Amino acid sequence: LSFFFPFQLAALERQVFDFLGYQWAPILANFLHIIIVILGLFGTIQYRPRYIVVYAIWTAIWVTWNIFIICFYLEVGGLSKDSELLTFNISRHQSWWSENGPGCVRKEASMSGIKGLDNHSYISVIGCALEYRYIEVMHSSFQILIALVGFVYACYVVSVFTEEEDSFDFIGGFDPFPLYHVNEKPTNLLFKQTYLLISPTGFSGLERMNK
Repeated sequence: LSFFFPFQLAALERQVFDFLGYQWAPILANFLHIIIVILGLFGTIQYRPRYIVVYAIWTAIWVTWNIFIICFYLEVGGLSKDSELLTFNISRHQSWWSENGPGCVRKEASMSGIKGLDNHSYISVIGCALEYRYIEVMHSSFQILIALVGFVYACYVVSVFTEEEDSFDFIGGFDPFPLYHVNEKPTNLLFKQTYLLISPTGFSGLERMNK
């Protein structure tokens, strides 16, 4: 059961940083992922193979989603990391790591003197040891890795549960000897006893039967 705990921790860590960056699409995807991981854990505890199958199917979807995130930040196939796709075009927020990455220094410069921007400030980020898009790519790559491990583990657990159910259903099914043996007297012996009881000899019949 502790196998699922690293998955939950990784999903929660990803959710926290996506919340800080107001990345609504990843937030929704992470929320569904956490629910499915809990469902897989419940299926393992309660011996529900169907729940684990749902988790296995979701891992394939989760891998696909993280591949898309990698393509998004690497700007593959016409995608742009500066677009508002991950925020549903609601805001212009970017990844939290874009301003808070390792070594990053955030500076604000007043926009006074520029018409219409007097109350705004320009934010610049310098000195980052690693560009934020590569941090997001590493996050997604790690999620893909643990999802593949989870898929293999889910298939193994389902196969074990299925074998246990099959062995339970057929216990004693091929046993040549019954579990309970009942001694039954032949039908002709029962008729013989009845004949002796109702024979005219009366007690002599009983005596012979007792012998």
